[in-house]
Amino acid sequence: MNNREETIRVENLVTGYKDKHKTVAVTDGINASLLSGELTCLLGPNGAGKSTLLKTLSGFLPPLSGEIIIEGKALRDYRPSDLAKVIGVVLTEKLTLSNMTVEEMVGMGRAPYTGFWGRLSEEDKSIIDESISLVKIEDLRHRMVHTLSDGERQKVMIAKALAQQTPVIFLDEPTAFLDYPSKVEIMQLLQRLSRLKQKTVFLSTHDLELALQIADKVWLIDKVNGVRMGTPEDMAINGDMSRYFSREGVAFDMDSGLFKINHHIEGCVIVKGSGPRLNLLRKALARCGKEVREVAADEPVENPDGLAVIEITGDGFLYNGVEYPTIGLLLEAV
Repeated sequence: MNNREETIRVENLVTGYKDKHKTVAVTDGINASLLSGELTCLLGPNGAGKSTLLKTLSGFLPPLSGEIIIEGKALRDYRPSDLAKVIGVVLTEKLTLSNMTVEEMVGMGRAPYTGFWGRLSEEDKSIIDESISLVKIEDLRHRMVHTLSDGERQKVMIAKALAQQTPVIFLDEPTAFLDYPSKVEIMQLLQRLSRLKQKTVFLSTHDLELALQIADKVWLIDKVNGVRMGTPEDMAINGDMSRYFSREGVAFDMDSGLFKINHHIEGCVIVKGSGPRLNLLRKALARCGKEVREVAADEPVENPDGLAVIEITGDGFLYNGVEYPTIGLLLEAV
């Protein structure tokens, strides 16, 4: 944790775009750093400027003002051929290639060193092999790219970025088309690679709860509050998480460090018992508009208001003298 070094620094950065009639600033006055060995997630609602900021840091869009310093050198002073050896970019767009193997696609990451049609040296081939191994896609090496699943294809693009051997990797919505287990797998892969190879990994994402559990740092961005950054935990403590994302019906839970849905509560139920089934039952009852009043398994139930009482038993749930084996059946009776 202590050997992380600053690879990117932004100073008074203003991002946006120019059209024929005016200049539109999207984010204003950003001062921040990105470090080696860290996974940083850029979070914010649609239209907040995530893509604009990512494209500006990548050199695809010019900043309206301010400085972007990469490894001690201003971004504007890099030639494109040199920048390709410093920043690897993985975009959201799905590949439409139909005549390239996984190995050949990963090999495209060597283009900054060989030229587009350059011959691969033995060193290049070794780097390609290592990149494929790091992402654990050896079994896909000879598959055609167009036959891959979305998750497999995303791993190939990450391997391609690794083969590019850049200290910085930017990713735009890398989990956008994936199912939940694949989202977790990709995020854990990126976290592992950032540490293993001391890469600076910076990505935009809409997967808020996943980012809060995996990211070392987060950048929060919206048009009202601007850009704030820090660890997920510090930003929870200082109120930034609630300020940026809490809406009617959604609240940030300090105990779990995640967001939860505020259900409309219309009644109350007494639940006697404990353990993981209590937590799941509380969740199910909240969804049905019922607040839970808990009573320990070894305590008597005091019920002057005549509330419904559910007891968690060894095999199920006891309600009105009837044992229900599942929460689903219980909910139909409550």
